Amino acid sequence: MTTYKRILLKLSGESLMGEKQYGIDEKRLAEYAAQIKEIHELGVQIGIVIGGGNIFRGLNGTHKGFDRVKGDQMGMLATVINSLALSSALAATGVKVRVLTAVRMEPIGEFYNKWRAIECMEAGEVVIMPAVTGNPFFTTDPGSSLRGIEIEADVMLKGPRVDGIYTADPEKDPTATKFHDITYDEVLKRGLKVMDLTATCMCKENNLPIIVFDMDTVGNLKRVMQGEEIGTLVHN
Repeated sequence: MTTYKRILLKLSGESLMGEKQYGIDEKRLAEYAAQIKEIHELGVQIGIVIGGGNIFRGLNGTHKGFDRVKGDQMGMLATVINSLALSSALAATGVKVRVLTAVRMEPIGEFYNKWRAIECMEAGEVVIMPAVTGNPFFTTDPGSSLRGIEIEADVMLKGPRVDGIYTADPEKDPTATKFHDITYDEVLKRGLKVMDLTATCMCKENNLPIIVFDMDTVGNLKRVMQGEEIGTLVHN
């Protein structure tokens, strides 16, 4: 039994680097695929959005002379590369997977639409949705919020490199304390960097809860799906 029937899993591109300084760590990729397979076998319908920070960040590129729009388009392509890597890793474990891109690039992936995504998930496929929204000036944070709302997910599971939401950056402030759960209003009031402001407001307005947890610890994804109280729940 699982707590949620359909989820939007938001993965960090930077986490895919694992022990490397750039690109994709094959060990980390395999660990992610194994964890996703675990919950897929429990009957969970899974949509995935993955970042591209291990390859290129559009916003960072603007500080190095790139046009912002072109930089964001490069970032979108980075998310496609990561999505293809994850889809390959999942397929190697026997999981059926579908890549639906927000920008037309057949035969790399089908063009995304909500109904196709839901159809594939209901047919037992894991659906990976790269290229954010297909528009510049949007990061994968509001992109994942949008996809989670569109596919009618029960929850967004956000797996960054930290194990929840803290009062301050735990890597910089040893006195930082972790929230077990927190409301969207409190997140906004405190100015906590859970996601982009746009993404946070979208989830609040559409009543999509978020669980922030450490995806890099093997087994945590299944623990969350089985109702263990790890990470931090963000809700209305």
